[in-house]
Amino acid sequence: ISCWNPLQSLLSSMKQACEVLTRDPEGGAARIPFETFSFLYSYLVSIDGEISKTETEAFLQGIKEQADKHSGMVLIRHF
Repeated sequence: ISCWNPLQSLLSSMKQACEVLTRDPEGGAARIPFETFSFLYSYLVSIDGEISKTETEAFLQGIKEQADKHSGMVLIRHF
């Protein structure tokens, strides 16, 4: 029985993107600007097609609220 979860797969991809794109040292918080995170997340969601626009907007709003508390930077722990 397959239990594939599109959101979990997407978040795993976003974690890897943060780790690749961050300017933090190895083992650091892997922060990236919200604008970069939002662009990549929206792009991957559009390719996937399994997550609704409403869910995407709500998720990104929550991430933005967290990022605003950290100088506009998204940390992996935010998602």
